[in-house]
Amino acid sequence: MMPAPGGRHHHTVGARIRNYFLTGVVVAGPLAITAYLVWWVINLVDGWVKPLVPPAYLPDTYLPFSIPGFGLIIAFLGLTLLGFLTASLVGRSLLRFGEHVLDRMPVVRGLYKGVKQVFETLFSQSGTSFRKVGLVQFPAPGMWSIVFISTPPSGDLAARMPEAGGYQSVFLPCTPNPTTGFFFYVPRRDVIEVPLSVDEAAKLIMSAGLIQPGEQQKRLQALADAARKAQAADAA
Repeated sequence: MMPAPGGRHHHTVGARIRNYFLTGVVVAGPLAITAYLVWWVINLVDGWVKPLVPPAYLPDTYLPFSIPGFGLIIAFLGLTLLGFLTASLVGRSLLRFGEHVLDRMPVVRGLYKGVKQVFETLFSQSGTSFRKVGLVQFPAPGMWSIVFISTPPSGDLAARMPEAGGYQSVFLPCTPNPTTGFFFYVPRRDVIEVPLSVDEAAKLIMSAGLIQPGEQQKRLQALADAARKAQAADAA
């Protein structure tokens, strides 16, 4: 029995439409999400900073519409000026005085020191925290998990650990939210470094292994090639 004359043509048109649609999703999806996150951050900072600025200095007071990002600019200039002043002798003296006052507050003291240490570690230009990715056997021998390698223990903590060729602190993120997980010390000899960037490892964890390193670009290229082949077939 001969197939219907338009059957194959209909299947080809449907495949082309599907390829076009998937290519559009792959291209527009990341752009839309990035734009949404940027817009959310701008509005969040504006909501924090604008109420602190006198209305006479806000351009929104003289314009019939609101200017997004003005609060973000003020925050950037303010933080830059704060860093400049802190680098001076007077600024360092005021900073030490403020920390001395906070050091006398039982609850606030621990909170401030902990948050300060986290910020200093994350934004340190010479630090090595979370710049390497490794593998450890967790939760059982023979089962490997991705970890972010942090700094080794020091001080009294390192002195009280049993000798095992040195220890390394690692953070094991959870799927699909890599901001939560487990932090523990493991013998350095049991950590296997892998040639992955932190971004690639985070994508692998958040996608539960669906997005392999370098695979996202390959998928996008494959969809683009399919769309080009379909256009060439139409032209022929």
